[in-house]
Amino acid sequence: MFDKIDDLSINTIRTLSMDMIQKANSGHPGLPLGAAPMAYVLWSKYLNVNPKTSTHWINRDRFVLSAGHGSALLYSLLHLSGYKVSIDDLKQFRQWNSITPGHPEVNHTDGVEATTGPLGQGIAMAVGMAMAETHLSAKYKSLINHHTYVICGDGDLMEGVSQEASSLAGHLKLNKLIVMYDSNDISLDGPTNKAFTEDVKGRYEAYGWQHILIKDGNDLDAIDEAIALARASKDKPTIIEVKTVIGFGSEHAGTNKVHGAPLGAEGIKFAKKNYKWEFEDFEVPNEVYDRFNETLGKRGSTLEAEWNNTLNNMDDEIVKSFNNAINGVLPEDWTSRLPNYDIDNNQATRVTSKEIIQTLSNVIPYFWGGSADLSSSNNTMVTNETDYSPVNYGGRNIWFGVREFAMASMLNGIALHKGSKVYGGTFFVFTDYLRPAVRLSALQKLPVTYVLTHDSVAVGEDGPTHEPVEHLSAFRSMPNLNMIRPCDANETKSAWQIAIESEETPTMLVLSRQNLPVLDGTLDNNIDQVRKGGYIISKAQKEIPDGLLIATGSEVHLAVLAQEKLRKQSIDVSVISLPSMYMFEQQDCDYKSSVIPPSVENRITIEAGSSFGWDRYAGPKGKMISIEDFGYSAPGNLVLEKLGFTVDNIVNEYLKLK
Repeated sequence: MFDKIDDLSINTIRTLSMDMIQKANSGHPGLPLGAAPMAYVLWSKYLNVNPKTSTHWINRDRFVLSAGHGSALLYSLLHLSGYKVSIDDLKQFRQWNSITPGHPEVNHTDGVEATTGPLGQGIAMAVGMAMAETHLSAKYKSLINHHTYVICGDGDLMEGVSQEASSLAGHLKLNKLIVMYDSNDISLDGPTNKAFTEDVKGRYEAYGWQHILIKDGNDLDAIDEAIALARASKDKPTIIEVKTVIGFGSEHAGTNKVHGAPLGAEGIKFAKKNYKWEFEDFEVPNEVYDRFNETLGKRGSTLEAEWNNTLNNMDDEIVKSFNNAINGVLPEDWTSRLPNYDIDNNQATRVTSKEIIQTLSNVIPYFWGGSADLSSSNNTMVTNETDYSPVNYGGRNIWFGVREFAMASMLNGIALHKGSKVYGGTFFVFTDYLRPAVRLSALQKLPVTYVLTHDSVAVGEDGPTHEPVEHLSAFRSMPNLNMIRPCDANETKSAWQIAIESEETPTMLVLSRQNLPVLDGTLDNNIDQVRKGGYIISKAQKEIPDGLLIATGSEVHLAVLAQEKLRKQSIDVSVISLPSMYMFEQQDCDYKSSVIPPSVENRITIEAGSSFGWDRYAGPKGKMISIEDFGYSAPGNLVLEKLGFTVDNIVNEYLKLK
């Protein structure tokens, strides 16, 4: 079934990988040399992609290299398959401004489906991709029907996020998810048996997966049969455990010496002699290019043409609906359908968010999401929608279970797949569990929405373990992340609108558990003000105010009340609502100065969280009312009072300014 050209192709993958690592004097040759056979069989015989149209064909198979440190393997495959990755690009591996960075980056290198490298997250994102495939297929069966493939390593399976995601994948019976496990028993520090001796087969079968073992990673026929068997699965995802030799053919094969260091000039000669390689560095035999074109290239081109023909012959309304979902086209009147809030409204912003989610689900057919077992508190469940489940993939309420990290990674996978506006919820304090995935949301420019409730020490009785203090400041330091902490129902409405319209930036909605009044300054549709990140919500009566009270979220209404009390003492201040520092810092200097005039030095910043980062707004003469401890267990109002979040304390602190 396989011939000498197949063997030559596999060795070409190996030699290209070792050559680019050697030239860069940096990289990980172990995985590419050991996993080349399984990758080659998958790509040449089964992977349905069209390199000519790259990632534009929505029904292509997805391939995720979860073990992203083995990126040389992926770049070699992309080059040989005809993606826009040239030999010169391979020679620039890991260099400044190259398209072949140390770990794969989506939207940076043609053909890369996900940014991977932080181990385990590739598997979890692939689970999200498989979820998206089933969800879209439930509505557009003849248009969406493809597989999601992963190559992972031992390290991926040690990470907790892969276990969380694999557990849910088995529960959801994602049968078109196939993970190929490069089981070489070696990690960076040495043999895996120093720390990893569990029964992977038993674990995955307990999750509800099919497990297939291949004893020899160079047995192409066995790999072929295993993938065929995995593709035939009706109700289980599959993990194919392929026993390989790390750094196969190299001088130190089977040891951690080949995990993450170039082979060296002599090591390259040793390996190429073992492969009977008779070509120059970076040379690709013509018959190898031909083989990839005859298999993967022609197959993908034919399948996409057939798919386009199917699409062109479908009902116009179905085509329109499908294209709107895939391209994220919003209904023209969607914002007019959102609820309005007047001065009599007094509710927690998490409750407002719940009301908006119900409307968004009704208006946007491809809007769906869920919570990490906190939907009754996050208010993320849509009452008029069914649950996403193995018997109802068309459902739009996702039960992620207590799996915060995996939830965020799976949201990334759903967003990467395209065709969804997706959200996930948990308590704000539990973002400690999912922060690495949020970082990949931002890095991959994915417009995922995070619904984060119970945003401060007002949580109260649950105590410091459940009271976020440093989280606002911590996430504000992350590039390309828009964290919005609205002060009332109207700002919450605007925040959701911004999140839905976002195309390349994830949004964190940080919402209160306690009730908050609607403020006069938000009564007019204030979306344009919120888009600017900060604005004067209550102006001083003077043209130049005596001072400024700058706050976010639940503390804004305290600032407004303090403004009134100061005015009775003939002190005229303006109140600034600053729901998003991210958006505010994107404004020009003139606008920022109009909101926070440099000449007005008497300033109080008010936020129930760490003061870190607030000094830029408080200025050298200002005061920051903040929390520099972990909170306390007591009724929420009492905790706030004891920590200084009262009108009287704000006034007293202002009066101390000189």
